[in-house]
Amino acid sequence: MLDGPAGATGFDDESGWFFVVVNAEEQYSIWPGQLSLPSGWQEAGHRGDRASCLAYIDEVWTDLRPLSLRQQIAD
Repeated sequence: MLDGPAGATGFDDESGWFFVVVNAEEQYSIWPGQLSLPSGWQEAGHRGDRASCLAYIDEVWTDLRPLSLRQQIAD
């Protein structure tokens, strides 16, 4: 559980900077730049303000199904 006031972690900071992160299932998210990356996630190659990161995710994450499901369907 996170302590502190809402937004203290940076997720709601419209003026802050963020990483676009991706996990092993090729699912994308944003992560506040001042926080260490969570386990299982890595940088996806884009940093910027919240709006630019969300726009990048809209551009690159075109198939929202997890990788394991896409592979299962392809087999």
